[in-house]
Amino acid sequence: MRAPAPDFDRVARPYRILEYLTMGRVLERTRFSFLPETKQARRALVLGDGDGRFVSRLLHQNPAIHVTAVDLSAAMLRLLRTRCAEYGDRLETVQCDALSFCRTDKRRYDLIATHFFLDCLSQAEVDELTALTSRNTEAGAQWIVSEFRIPHGAMQLPAKTLVRGLYAAFRILTGLTVTQLPDHAAALEASGFVRLEYRRRLSGILSAERWERRADRATRQNYSHN
Repeated sequence: MRAPAPDFDRVARPYRILEYLTMGRVLERTRFSFLPETKQARRALVLGDGDGRFVSRLLHQNPAIHVTAVDLSAAMLRLLRTRCAEYGDRLETVQCDALSFCRTDKRRYDLIATHFFLDCLSQAEVDELTALTSRNTEAGAQWIVSEFRIPHGAMQLPAKTLVRGLYAAFRILTGLTVTQLPDHAAALEASGFVRLEYRRRLSGILSAERWERRADRATRQNYSHN
C-alpha cells in the first residue's frame, strides 16, 4: 500500500520565512543558479516549486516561455499564482502529484525544473518520474535540479545530521515518509540525460545541476547521415 501523500498546505504560508530563518538565502540562490542558461527555453515543466519563486523569475527573464507548474499542495499553488499573476496566460498550474501528471501528460518540453523536490520522493518514484518525463522531451532539452547532497570528507557528518533533521521536521509538519536522499543522478542518466554543469554551495551540501537530454541512437544515426 502506498504511503499517504504529504500535506504541504500546512507549511505553505510560513515556508519562505522558515527557510530564511534556518538556511538564509542559500537555497534561493541555489534554485536560481542556472536561470541565465534557460533563456532559450519555450515550454517548461516545473514540478514542486512551492511558493513560486523560481517560476516567477523564469517568467520574468524569458517573455517567450510558457510554464506548466505542477504541485500537490493547493495552498502552495495559490501562493505561486499570486506571485506570478502579472504573467497571465503564460502560466498554467495543475494540482496533482507529479507522477500521476507525468503518466498522462503528452506535451513536449524543452525545460524541466525540480528544486528541492526529488528529495521528497523515494528512489523508485524518482526512477519512474525521470523515465516518464524523458518521453516528453527531445534531444537538447534541459533539466535543472537543485538538491541536498552528502559530500565526502569533513562535511559528511554535518550533512547527514542536517538531512536527517530536515526529514524529521518535514515528517512532523507534513507527514512526509521519505527518510533518505534518492540518487537522482543515476535516474537521470538512465533516462537519457547527461550532466553538463554543477555548482556546489554550503560546503558541498547543496548542489545545483544542469542536465541535457541526449539524442537517442536513431536520432544520432540521422544526424550522422546529414
